Amino acid sequence: MAEEAILGHLEKNVEISDSGDFASQSGIDHNEIVNVIKSLHGFRLVDAQDIKREKWVLTDEGKLYAAAGSPEVQLFLAVPPEGISREELQRKVDPSVYKIGCSQAIKNKWLEIGKQQVSRKVQQVEDTAKDLLTRIQNEEALSQADIDALKRRKLIALQTWKGYSVRKGPNYAPKRKKVATDLTRENLQRGDWKELEFKEYNFNAKGQSAEGGHLHPLLKVRRQLQMIFLQMGFEEMPTNNFVESSFWNFDALFQPQQHPARDSHDTFFLQAPSTTKMLPEDYVERVKHVHEHGGYGSRGYGYDWKREEANKNLLRTHTTAVSSRMLYLLAQKPFAPKKYYSIDRVFRNEAVDRTHLAEFHQIEGLVCDRGLTLGDLIGVLQDFFSRLGMSQLRFKPAYNPYTEPSMEIFSYHEGLKKWVEIGNSGMFRPEMLLPMGLPEDVRVIAWGLSLERPTMILYGVDNIRDLFGHKVDLGLIKRNPICRLGIE
Repeated sequence: MAEEAILGHLEKNVEISDSGDFASQSGIDHNEIVNVIKSLHGFRLVDAQDIKREKWVLTDEGKLYAAAGSPEVQLFLAVPPEGISREELQRKVDPSVYKIGCSQAIKNKWLEIGKQQVSRKVQQVEDTAKDLLTRIQNEEALSQADIDALKRRKLIALQTWKGYSVRKGPNYAPKRKKVATDLTRENLQRGDWKELEFKEYNFNAKGQSAEGGHLHPLLKVRRQLQMIFLQMGFEEMPTNNFVESSFWNFDALFQPQQHPARDSHDTFFLQAPSTTKMLPEDYVERVKHVHEHGGYGSRGYGYDWKREEANKNLLRTHTTAVSSRMLYLLAQKPFAPKKYYSIDRVFRNEAVDRTHLAEFHQIEGLVCDRGLTLGDLIGVLQDFFSRLGMSQLRFKPAYNPYTEPSMEIFSYHEGLKKWVEIGNSGMFRPEMLLPMGLPEDVRVIAWGLSLERPTMILYGVDNIRDLFGHKVDLGLIKRNPICRLGIE
């Protein structure tokens, strides 16, 4: 209907000067007219020129005041000539009317508002704001000063109207001829293919994109890290237990039961099943003894170790819980040096922000052998991080309950032009290793870092929620490069 009206009008007239006026005269919705004009313009049946008009319209608050009057006049009329107490006035009018009306009435010098009493300064007022809003509704012209005053009070907003002026195009016809897109068997049988007009082929048009699978940036960086560990001769640890007992997550690591990390503010504890029933009893007793009384050159913590605390189930807070299990199993057999790694998910009860999530991925590597020293740890770290493209490293002394000595790892970031912390490291304490049954001359060096931080640096992501979680933009996954060289 809209197409017939437009083409029919142009058959008898030179142009449609305003699509809005034409829509009103034809009784057709303007949006429908606009859509048809765009289609006709695409086939060059018509030539269309943009029309843009701006006008002021009332906001929802402005419409309310245009109907009921401005808050200052409503408040003024609520004050009788003899005056009224502030409490009674607040009961008579809406809270928003009282708040806005007070400031405007004082500004206009209409009311005297004391601590207890409100009284009139004048006996009659004009509702200028309502009059101006009514004039806006009637599309009457206002002075710039009046417009600025209403705009400051957010009672009006500028609305942009878009339409078209239309003339005949080079392919104009009173009726659009349907263009065939395919030559069918029926066309050949009927012979009407001779009269058909076929749509031109656009040989430069791109075909429909073939959708395929897309690897998440975290998976790509994870795979790169896995390959580095495997090249260095490491074995992957089984990390399928998201749920862990407090014993393996904390106690086996010589972390005291009063440690703040074991509080519910930092750790997710399970309600069902709330406790574990499978712990190696002889090992539990050795761990209890070293916590309470020390041993192996240590004084311990000197507190009453509680089995019920160790039995509590939780979502593991670090993959070091897996390391403690693997080292315990290693101690049950004749000793052989091992190099282990893991990359998997951990959980911490943290406030979510641009750099922290309650659920993230931890990378961990450890080497277990006789006579290892801090120099070996630094050497392994230099080798590991150089394969990631991080050749400039610094180490800073730190504290961890289960490593001594401990070091924070820093790398110089060329893009940020500063040293950035990239991980933590240390040597597992004898109080952790010897109760497991490992030989006294065996040392374990270990380090860990998050998977998200290097990935964020690599892909230029400044908010971790854009990388992992329910707010991830799937377009980012599809657009990210197939491969990267280095993590600098």
